[in-house]
Amino acid sequence: MLRVNSKTVEPGDTFLALKGPRTDGHDYINEAIEKGAACIIASHGEYPVKTIIVDDTRTYLAGYLKELNMAKLEKIKIVGVVGTGGKTLTSDIIYQLLNSLGVKTAYIGTNGFYCGEKHQKLKEATPDIYIIYDLINKAIDDECEFIIIEASSKAILQRHLEGIKFDACIFTNLILDNIKNKELYLNSKLDLFKKIKGSGYAIINKNDPQAEKFTLTQNKNIFYGTKDANYNVSRIKLFYDHTEFKINNFEINSPLIGSYNVYNYLAAFALINTLGFIEDDIIEATKHLVAPDGRYQNIMSNNRLIIIDYAFNPDTIKNVIKETKKFSEGKIITIVGCGGDRSKAKRPIIGKIVTDLSDYVIFTTDNPRHEKEEDILNDITMNLESNNFEKIISRKEAIKKGINMLAEKDILLILGKGHEDVQIIGNDEFPLKDYDEVIKDIKK
Repeated sequence: MLRVNSKTVEPGDTFLALKGPRTDGHDYINEAIEKGAACIIASHGEYPVKTIIVDDTRTYLAGYLKELNMAKLEKIKIVGVVGTGGKTLTSDIIYQLLNSLGVKTAYIGTNGFYCGEKHQKLKEATPDIYIIYDLINKAIDDECEFIIIEASSKAILQRHLEGIKFDACIFTNLILDNIKNKELYLNSKLDLFKKIKGSGYAIINKNDPQAEKFTLTQNKNIFYGTKDANYNVSRIKLFYDHTEFKINNFEINSPLIGSYNVYNYLAAFALINTLGFIEDDIIEATKHLVAPDGRYQNIMSNNRLIIIDYAFNPDTIKNVIKETKKFSEGKIITIVGCGGDRSKAKRPIIGKIVTDLSDYVIFTTDNPRHEKEEDILNDITMNLESNNFEKIISRKEAIKKGINMLAEKDILLILGKGHEDVQIIGNDEFPLKDYDEVIKDIKK
């Protein structure tokens, strides 16, 4: 069997020395031989077992996996979702809608691998290519007809998707404000659209300034946006517990809240309709949508709204609070912290943003890692002149306090950890999931 991890090598296996961003498989060849590897595939070196030298071990692996799985891949359609923001939400909406339409669908992304009742955590939103193929095979064996893959720029640049062809790809948006190498970042996302099959579709956000660059002549290009697109959204009405809008001439009532969920839904609707599903069936399936884990996830309790979101940097935090203000009818209380061993310069910026935009703020711990919780909270609040905040080190206690403060029509935003189910303190991980704490507290 071909192995890329020396620790998993068994007698008689072939070990392929794969170079990654932090490690080089060539450094583990001797370990693989000691564990019984009968053959080594590498890009350089001489070894005391059968050795195959290739120009690029990653290209070799991509070709090997593609040839090995070619027949099986014909049994499933692969959809890629790429963009700066909205990948997780758009992917999840597609996943939910297709399953509601009776089309068994799997998902690979930030929230893990989902296939039927199976859920597997992933270390990366877009895992390495040998893991991708393993998950695709699991989906095929489970008789899935579609698999949705979130495609991060980092993964594309590291060639995690090399050799994989897509039946359709979605471009959500491109935000270049904080990107150092803008051309490299753009080209990484464009690369996915060069992997679309000859009969495949490119679903493109026409409102994005970079839309034209994603309009490649070899693809069947479908556009979505607010005007002059194949799929136009209009008459958006935001409510506390749902959203109403039109796509072309179809009235949509979505249980997902917030205007950016409208555009995520629009991309999903465009894709699914383009793939041949009729509008009325998609609209019926929409009734069953729920917010994905930790992504603007809304929980109603006694006419009070609690929203859990993964926003953890200044821009995303600002956007989430501003989005919430569009439909809020009462006070907005925000719970947020900053991760330890991460950029300290952002901490006072976050402190000012949340106190300026919220009625009240509870600063608490995120993942403190190797820093003292008190030091992180002091960094966040060091320059604040307002007094509409307090500091509570225990995240559990902060959530409990926030919920107890809510009056009717108020909104509690719990930001920073989203879908995460552990808190990292030092080198240890302790069970902690914002959603679980909320459910526990509102049931008391």
